[in-house]
Amino acid sequence: MKSAIRFNADTALLELIKNWQDWLLKERLYSQNTLDGYSRDLASFLAKVKDAPLNKDDLAALDIHDFRKFLSRQAARNLNKSSMCRELSSVRNFFKWLERKKILKNPAIDVISSPKKAKILPKALDVEDSFNILKKAAKLETEAWQGLRDTAVLTLLYGCGLRISEALSLNVGDINAQSEFLRVKGKGNKERLVPLLPVIWHNIEAYLAQCPYQMNVGEPLFLGARGERISPRIIQRQLQKLRSVLGLPDTVTPHALRHSFATQLLAEGTNLRSIQELLGHASLSTTQRYTDVQIETMQREYHKAHPLEKSE
Repeated sequence: MKSAIRFNADTALLELIKNWQDWLLKERLYSQNTLDGYSRDLASFLAKVKDAPLNKDDLAALDIHDFRKFLSRQAARNLNKSSMCRELSSVRNFFKWLERKKILKNPAIDVISSPKKAKILPKALDVEDSFNILKKAAKLETEAWQGLRDTAVLTLLYGCGLRISEALSLNVGDINAQSEFLRVKGKGNKERLVPLLPVIWHNIEAYLAQCPYQMNVGEPLFLGARGERISPRIIQRQLQKLRSVLGLPDTVTPHALRHSFATQLLAEGTNLRSIQELLGHASLSTTQRYTDVQIETMQREYHKAHPLEKSE
């Protein structure tokens, strides 16, 4: 169980933090997990800026050295750069919200730079492993309908490139036999259209036919054992089992299926701009990581297959 979040702030600043959290949840439509992460990042920052409870005037008076000192303290704790960037992003979000609400403005937050993150290539599966996961998924659950549900979810991740949160947020009626496209609501409440392959609806239909719960239009599509919207943890746990059964590495996660979707499309000649639209990436530079994956894969296949390499 996660510990309660405690902010090093006076009563007035606590009220502002509460309003910011409400804005993230109700207007930005962030998930509860994302809100929890942002809140913990801000709490960590406030705890390290000053010992006594801070007020809004303290925040307005912070200079660039205060922000750099915070990052230095986090680095001294051996916090990785990705986590430091995320924390700074959360803090920056709060300060920007304060500025938009005309509560206070702190120019130093615009000057501070995020730590440079190491370039991490997406971990994609090859086509054979991707298909093996889909074939084996239905056989791991003791209840047949739950196995069909898992297969349908994993098919959406691999066949449409969805994030796990996007797949599990679908409701009854979002997809049907006549659907040629799926309307996906992604990060930042941005919508995109993704083409639907017949096999995707076929797998969903098979799950719906076996599901023991009555579902109405607008209600959760993928249900857990008690009839509630399924948790991402269930799918993550099933992939852990599949990794063990199929002898796959720990990098095989629900998100790896999304990476596989993009990488395999690129291998077949799909242009980057189209892949960007399908994945819902705000920036093309994010999608360009998949070209590096392709180069890495090509080098590996070359060294494995070329006769000169084998002759040494």
